[in-house]
Amino acid sequence: MKQTLILASSSKFRRELLRKLDIPFNSISPKIDETPLADEKPFELALRLSQEKAKKIGKRHPHALIIGCDQVATLDGTSLGKPMNHQNATKQLQMMRGREVVFHSALCLYNATTGNMQAEVVPYSVRFRQLTDAQIENYLTKEQPYDCAGSAKSEGLGIALIERMIGEDPNALIGLPLIKLITMLQNEGVAVI
Repeated sequence: MKQTLILASSSKFRRELLRKLDIPFNSISPKIDETPLADEKPFELALRLSQEKAKKIGKRHPHALIIGCDQVATLDGTSLGKPMNHQNATKQLQMMRGREVVFHSALCLYNATTGNMQAEVVPYSVRFRQLTDAQIENYLTKEQPYDCAGSAKSEGLGIALIERMIGEDPNALIGLPLIKLITMLQNEGVAVI
């Protein structure tokens, strides 16, 4: 690769996913304000944040290719957000049991040298099992997914909460749509294989 590849994220799960591609990269947390704008739809929020994260890192690394990503989970079109604590996570999972949640995983590849930006939202739907309060409590006690949109980590024990998943790329559920990223990298002249 001619340019340094930077993942604009502090997520260890996104780093693990990107390692699958066997290309060198650095990871830097962009630390931006993630407050939704007035009347901003969840998928618009995810897309805007992925772009802002990439641009912020691009200012400090003007010769890099930067991957920005963000994810917003929705139930009936309403954003769920990150629960941040046990009580909120319990409420989220109780609302989600037996229902379908859509995870809007936004991906942006920003070439800080040329200013070229590719960005897209990759939706992924998850139908949750009809969970009992005891199952929810047991799960949250074991995994404590308080920093995850939708209060569940499908890459961990959270898979036990799920009845079915529907989408183009299972990596999108974890927050980094690799299939779309490979295409974006190819557009920038980076061959993964």
